Amino acid sequence: MRRNARGECYNGRMDASMYRQQLKALLSPDERQFMSSLNSPHKIQDYLDALEVNFELSGETLMSARRVIREKKAHCIEAALLAAACLAYHGKEPLLLDLQTVPNDQDHVVTVFRENGLWGAISKTNHAILRWRDPVYKSVRELAMSYFHEYYKDDGTKSLLAYSKPFDLRRYDPACWVTVEEDLIWLAGDLDTSRHFPILSKRKLSSTRPASLLQRKILAYTDWEEPKSQPQQPQ
Repeated sequence: MRRNARGECYNGRMDASMYRQQLKALLSPDERQFMSSLNSPHKIQDYLDALEVNFELSGETLMSARRVIREKKAHCIEAALLAAACLAYHGKEPLLLDLQTVPNDQDHVVTVFRENGLWGAISKTNHAILRWRDPVYKSVRELAMSYFHEYYKDDGTKSLLAYSKPFDLRRYDPACWVTVEEDLIWLAGDLDTSRHFPILSKRKLSSTRPASLLQRKILAYTDWEEPKSQPQQPQ
């Protein structure tokens, strides 16, 4: 294992079976039982759909899979890391896909997987859009483009600019992202600066047709209601 200048730990690339054994050795019996039960993308997605949204009321977080299991809440990239950890536990590739937007919108991160050579995605979102994708896409680009017309802001303007190459988390020792207690801000930075492929220039994006009023109304429907204000801390 090697570390970069910031102290993150990196693996030499290993196959899925070896990585699975390395991961399992780090987990508690309860964590192994939990991940064992989520043995398909469908079951992982069902769990994430029922998982409370992390609104980061006490400040920005980027929790590891262990912390998400314990805290029982997650935002999109935290859920993507949990989904990837579950896939790795079952000997699958733990792959993230970063959907990169214009600066005044938020990126979205999903976990991608392959079945019979076709790509699908596991996704945690509080809205009716940017969700699960069945494995029916012939390429990662096809999959990423399925999100294009759903990716719009409150005023209807489209905002998706680029998508990443599938980001293989086996580059890291699992102790650095699955079971660590520290926030994984550095990992988000690595993902953000990894290779991305442009969809449109900002100029071309500005000429696309805005989402309709009906589409914009859908943004008001959420699984979890965002708290109006941060709860009072006990004195």
